[in-house]
Amino acid sequence: MRITVIGTGYVGAVHAACMAETGHEVLGVDIDADRIASLNAAKAPMHEPGLDDLLTRTVGSGRLRFTTSLTEAAAFAQLHFICVGTPQRPDSPAADLRHVDAVVEALAPVLRPGSLVVGKSTVPVGTAARLAARLRKTAPQAEIAWNPEFLREGSAVRDTLWPERLVVGVTSERAEEALREVYAPMLRVGVPFFCTDPSTAELVKAAANSFLATKISFINAMAEICDASGADVTTLAEAIGEDSRIGRSFLQPGLGFGGSCFPKDIRAFAARAEELGVGDAVTFLHQVDGINIRQRRRSVDLARALVGGSFAGRTVGVLGAAFKPESDDVRDSPALAVAAAIQAEGAEVRVHDPAAIDNARTAFPDLKYSLVIPEACEDADLVMHLTPWQDYAEIDPAVLAGVVRIPLLVDARNTLDVHAWQRAGWRVRALGRPRLGGASRPLVQTAGHEVPDGALLGSN
Repeated sequence: MRITVIGTGYVGAVHAACMAETGHEVLGVDIDADRIASLNAAKAPMHEPGLDDLLTRTVGSGRLRFTTSLTEAAAFAQLHFICVGTPQRPDSPAADLRHVDAVVEALAPVLRPGSLVVGKSTVPVGTAARLAARLRKTAPQAEIAWNPEFLREGSAVRDTLWPERLVVGVTSERAEEALREVYAPMLRVGVPFFCTDPSTAELVKAAANSFLATKISFINAMAEICDASGADVTTLAEAIGEDSRIGRSFLQPGLGFGGSCFPKDIRAFAARAEELGVGDAVTFLHQVDGINIRQRRRSVDLARALVGGSFAGRTVGVLGAAFKPESDDVRDSPALAVAAAIQAEGAEVRVHDPAAIDNARTAFPDLKYSLVIPEACEDADLVMHLTPWQDYAEIDPAVLAGVVRIPLLVDARNTLDVHAWQRAGWRVRALGRPRLGGASRPLVQTAGHEVPDGALLGSN
């Protein structure tokens, strides 16, 4: 088939390349000329494992190319995917749909008869119906359908080529048939296909993200209780996760969620529920959001207590800037929020990340950045593990202990082998695991500098 993909961010660039990989002829569209030039040169504009190789194959084969012209896109195909962003509005928690509206407004006058416009962007329920009404005025022979994406940054290529399910919201058999043809390679290998109305399709995405965010905040709420009671949240998570009704996925206690999806999507969902007059049904989402933000403050509070109650004059090495591993995305990054908060209290903060340094420097130019881990941690009074990259799991803690001033670690993601760090002489703390380091100890004078009592022995 011939298809276009309008918007070439994380979702659009990956969707375009994957559709070309499955055999379709694809034209990607974006208003950013530099991004289009990069993509036509088979270079991904973001860090996403496997995407550069995919672009090299599909652009090289001629099945994929990119343009800035919607008119060219309308002439090229009759099936158009909308993949533009829907960020939070600056004046409210609701979704900002300006980019989606602008695409439909600009595309409608140039659409060929019988065209199908398919939204993949995450939108409030009712958006497809509103856009369909607008489209009927300018392009009465065109249709709107909705096909939400469920990809995860860091595994977006795999999630698109081998999805767990496909959901399409349509209003005609013709639209269903067209989307079945688009996804025929996936359907042939048994990927579940849910064909429903556009409103239900829109809600599937909102409900999925809200449920997953709730699981993360639930286990972090349990971490608070564990800190108060002396229990261990990691064991708690493993134990309840073995219950098949609960499951282990997304029960990872730590710093919480960030990025361009969960935070703004749960707020937009709650805002849309208020507009529909059923805001009380999702009141819990405000608590989910609040718990998530509180994890950042709790991490800062824990770190402050460990260095004696004040960051003034302290040096803190931060491991991680991206909101999650295998991504260079720093939008609403918990790691950078914590790093900036610590610096604001007087610490010298040095940040390392395997992929996100450039984006982090743009978002937080006042922080210091290091390209290598030892440099970020040199003479540090505290090291904070804030993004769970595999690079950090492979650190030799004994070697790093020779770089820092005080071997003191906060594992804010609960993913490191903390016992190995303790054996190497580190004192380790993590939210929800008070027994790792015992109660906070005051700083004592030793060998010409201050260290927390017991830190050099890794006592707990």
